[in-house]
Amino acid sequence: MPFAIILMVGASCAFINPAGFQTNLMVQGPGGYRFNDFAKVGLPLTVIVGIVVLALAPIVYGF
Repeated sequence: MPFAIILMVGASCAFINPAGFQTNLMVQGPGGYRFNDFAKVGLPLTVIVGIVVLALAPIVYGF
């Protein structure tokens, strides 16, 4: 069960790529954002979410 939860969260977390969420694509052009702007914020956020999920999934869902 923890493996399935980790897999589902990992598949739904697309913070690095602006095409991950429709709202990112809508504001990218008018806001003048580039891919690097999304990567600067998305990479640390992806690492933080990954660490939290890896730490909490076994505790919440057990082995």
